[in-house]
Amino acid sequence: MPIEPPRTSWRLSTGGARPGEDLVGIGADLAPGTVLEAYREGIFPMGVGVGGGPPLGWWSPDPRGIFLPGDLHVSRSLRRSVGRFEATVDTAFRDVVEACADPSRDGAWITPEIVESYVELHRLGWAHSVEVWAEGVLVGGLYGLAIGRLFAAESKFHRATDASKVALVRLVEVLSEDGEPWVLDVQWSTPHLARLGVREVDRSTYLDLVRRVRSRLLPSRWRAGPT
Repeated sequence: MPIEPPRTSWRLSTGGARPGEDLVGIGADLAPGTVLEAYREGIFPMGVGVGGGPPLGWWSPDPRGIFLPGDLHVSRSLRRSVGRFEATVDTAFRDVVEACADPSRDGAWITPEIVESYVELHRLGWAHSVEVWAEGVLVGGLYGLAIGRLFAAESKFHRATDASKVALVRLVEVLSEDGEPWVLDVQWSTPHLARLGVREVDRSTYLDLVRRVRSRLLPSRWRAGPT
């Protein structure tokens, strides 16, 4: 199983957030125990400065974009794309995160501090990646945290058409392998995700779903923890 880091001394809660308010806190740190506690409470870190710079913000979008079992819509064209690429899990975590962090991307927000925080969470067995390859070249992927049956997706990228969608298809396959209920958190809905079947739920519904799945067994491939 993943290694549990020392607990955080920070208090992370959505208790004072108003409906429709996404930013619920400022400050704290990116220690593994802090980040894990945040996700368990339905919160994630992202800097509020330019390019995701300081100060560090803590977010709990209302409404929240999620996928539940059966939600993902895989079109015929996407099925063809799945057949054109190779998708792997946890074979190039840092490469995926650094590709997502490329400062030339529109809306770039992943700082070097964020990169190192999630690389450490990967080392401890909490953070995971899906990689998409074309002839041995990394052309897409995504990464996030797995806590029980919650997968909190942080970011994705593509360098070939449909590559990030293929990563999402592979992730849903992993989450579905054991036939257990799961929640895939994508933070905010977008038109792109809406075409794939994302749903929006209010914060209280999302927090209730997190409470239901966060203590369940991880998908079997991740139960062994770090290697």
